[in-house]
Amino acid sequence: MLNLNGLSTNKAGPRHVKVLILGAGPAGLSAALYSARAELKPVVLTGTQIGGQVAITNTIENYPGFPEGVGGSELGDLFQKQAERFGARIEIDSAQSVDFSSRPFKITTDSGIYTSDSVIIATGANPNHLNIPRENELVGRGVSYCGTCDGWFFKGKKVAVVGGGDSALEEGLFLTRFATNVTIIHRRGSLRAGALLQKRAVENPKVQFLWNTAVTGIVGNEKVEALQLKNNESGEKNTLEINGLFIFIGHTPNTQMFAEQVEMKNGYIKVDERFHTSIPGVYAAGEVADPRFKQVITSAGMGAAAAIEATHFLEQESN
Repeated sequence: MLNLNGLSTNKAGPRHVKVLILGAGPAGLSAALYSARAELKPVVLTGTQIGGQVAITNTIENYPGFPEGVGGSELGDLFQKQAERFGARIEIDSAQSVDFSSRPFKITTDSGIYTSDSVIIATGANPNHLNIPRENELVGRGVSYCGTCDGWFFKGKKVAVVGGGDSALEEGLFLTRFATNVTIIHRRGSLRAGALLQKRAVENPKVQFLWNTAVTGIVGNEKVEALQLKNNESGEKNTLEINGLFIFIGHTPNTQMFAEQVEMKNGYIKVDERFHTSIPGVYAAGEVADPRFKQVITSAGMGAAAAIEATHFLEQESN
C-alpha cells in the first residue's frame, strides 16, 4: 500500500515509487515538476546538493523570465517549491548503487532501499578544477567555469582562460565580447582545439596566449586580482594581473554508479532523441547526458522531456 506521498507504508521493506529521480538540479527538479503534474508522485533524491551547480552560481542572467537576473540558489529554491507544490517529494538522500537488471528497479541509498517503476537520472556533471590555492574560495568572485553564464560581469576587464580544447577556445572567443583582453593559458605548446577555432582565436586582436604555462595559485581575498604562473619548461615564475579566471579543462559527469547498468559514451550516459537510455523505463537528462550545451535552460528542458517520456511509458504499461 502507498501513502499519500507515494511511498510504501511498509517501513521494514523497500520503499516503492512510480518515478524516482536521481539529482536535484534543473534537470531533476524539472522532471519532478512534470511527473508530479502527471500525478505520479515522484520522489527526488537530492544527492549532496539541492540545485546542482546552479546553487553555487552567484547570478544567472540568461534564464528566461528573470530580466534582472536571479541568484543561483534562489532559482534552485523556486524550482524546488514549484515541484513540491504539485506533489513531488524531495528527499535529502544519496543513491549509492542501482540495479536496472529487472523491474521494479532497485536503488540503494544512504537511508535504505527504493524500488521504482521508472527512473530519471539527473546526477549532473562537475567541472574539473585546477585544485590550486584560493580557487574554491573565489568561485563566483572572479573564478568561473562558464563563460556563457558569467562573461557579462567582466565588461571592460581582463580575464584569463585555462585550457587548450574546443571548450576553452569557444568560451574564450565568447568572452571577447565583454573583456578588453583574454589570455589563454595552456600547459602545452600546442592546442587540442579544432583548426577553425584556433584560426579564429589567433586572428582575434583581443586574444593572447601563454604557452607551456601552469596556473599555480590565485591572488586575492574578496575577488581575483592576479594569477601565479609557472613556465613548465623553464620553471620561471611570474604573476599576471587579471580580473577573472575561467577554467575549461573538462567536465566529469557523475555517472560512475551507472557504468555497468546503461550504455555510456565518453563517460556520459547515452540517450536517444527522447532521452531514453539503453534500459526501457530509465531516462537521463541534464549534464549527465549532455557533453555539449551545459546550460540551465537546456538541462531543464531535458528533464521535462524525460518526465513526459516516463509518463507515457507508465501509461502504456497500465493499459
